[in-house]
Amino acid sequence: MRAVPRVEFLPPAQRAHAAEDRALPLWRGSTGSQPSTVAAMLRLLDVPRGATVLDVGAGSGWTTALLAWLVGPDGEVLGLELDDEIAAWGAQNLARFVAQPPGRVGRARLERAGPGTLGRPREGGWDRVLVSAAARELPDVLVGMLADPGRLVLPVRSTMHLVVRADGQVDDSTHGSYAFVPLR
Repeated sequence: MRAVPRVEFLPPAQRAHAAEDRALPLWRGSTGSQPSTVAAMLRLLDVPRGATVLDVGAGSGWTTALLAWLVGPDGEVLGLELDDEIAAWGAQNLARFVAQPPGRVGRARLERAGPGTLGRPREGGWDRVLVSAAARELPDVLVGMLADPGRLVLPVRSTMHLVVRADGQVDDSTHGSYAFVPLR
């Protein structure tokens, strides 16, 4: 997380609080996730070098940049954000980061999510899917987007879930309580 400074992904009014371990407001009801929560989610996601990763609720682009760092130059990360303004701002933040250390991060982009859709299918599925907003129930559509093997980490209501697909089987385990904005 030291390789991707949170401060570069916050609005100017929040940058003085970048080192604090708490969620910070972006705007229009969105927040930048708490660093310890992001770290816990990334540990569960267990992102290998060269992986393909879908980042749902990418917001400021910070988690997308962290994932790009983890996948390395042979990986690919797609961040999706529903809010137009935040998606455009997050894409700018991500572009600045990806341009900094040439050849050290994977291909990464942040785009606006389609209204009424969740995620984006990819041929062969995604190796990893990270969701940074709380679903009401486990979204089967995202489980269906996982490669085999693949891992999905997301909060359902207030409980963190790790969904692992391997050898055609799907296993869902829980890993503590967290607060997130609702998945829309």
